[in-house]
Amino acid sequence: MRTYADGCTSAHALDVVGERWALLIVRDLLFGPKRFGDLHAGLPQSSPNVLTQRLRELEEAGVVRRRRLPPPASANVYELTEWGADLEPILMGLQRWGAGSPSFSPGSPVGCDAAMLALKNFFNPDAARGAHLVAEIRFAAGAFRLSVDDGTIDIARGAAREADIVLDTDPATLEELVFTGLTVDEAQRAGRLRVEGAAVAFLRLFGASH
Repeated sequence: MRTYADGCTSAHALDVVGERWALLIVRDLLFGPKRFGDLHAGLPQSSPNVLTQRLRELEEAGVVRRRRLPPPASANVYELTEWGADLEPILMGLQRWGAGSPSFSPGSPVGCDAAMLALKNFFNPDAARGAHLVAEIRFAAGAFRLSVDDGTIDIARGAAREADIVLDTDPATLEELVFTGLTVDEAQRAGRLRVEGAAVAFLRLFGASH
């Protein structure tokens, strides 16, 4: 691991997660474990060798751990340690900060985990006071379950056992629904969204008007 050899703990933090792809690996593990192939599919611009190296470095630093799933899966997955999971508010802050960049160019592909982090970032606790519901958002690459409980939200990888609301869409459409004013009706007519339950009311929990 390269080092800045600087006594500031922020410099040490950059020693640990400052290499290219490191923080994006952490982002893509925030909502649950992933296999190596799934991680690479979510970060297609990274080479398998570089991704392997970053994972090894993050393991050695105590940010990520590798775990063997029991049969019948019998596969290795990568997941965040408790200390690694503490990076979530930092990544959320970076996402908000990056959105204000004058050189940011919308339109680049966005992955499932990035879209879910954006959704969590835009969650409006005041709009969710008194709300109790479970939603499932389905992408081609997998599903996420969202539990809203009186002004709080929890997001995890995997299907919901019993969902009040289901949105079947893609990450770009989800972000357009939340951030750019695309309406549920418009997305459905375009074949970009399938809905079960009160999607409009659900999306209003994220500050969007539908």
